[in-house]
Amino acid sequence: MGCIKSSQAKQDGESTRRGGRRIRKPKPWNHTEPITRTQLDQMREEFWDTAPYYGGSREIWDALRAAAEADDLRHARAIIDGAGIIVESADLTTCYDERGAKYELPNYVLSEPANLIRES
Repeated sequence: MGCIKSSQAKQDGESTRRGGRRIRKPKPWNHTEPITRTQLDQMREEFWDTAPYYGGSREIWDALRAAAEADDLRHARAIIDGAGIIVESADLTTCYDERGAKYELPNYVLSEPANLIRES
């Protein structure tokens, strides 16, 4: 008799090893006030520039950035697996490296807000 988690993982076609959790896009979200693409890009760049100073490995932060910016979820999953990142939340907002360091990603680096203003 297996545990529920491993049974579900097998049904989903995912591996049952650590970090084998399926990843998905984050749920829709809204910024506190409408923002432009330029403002969003600036917020993202600022986050990625400062994230390594909060702990963890620079290589893992770089892999998380590449996964967050990947064109599709399969590519993101390959990056996550290759870096040995353990996915705690399927939307990548909480991950760990193999040494147990925690990495938290804000929604704004993972997806666009619903109230993004399109610049003309």
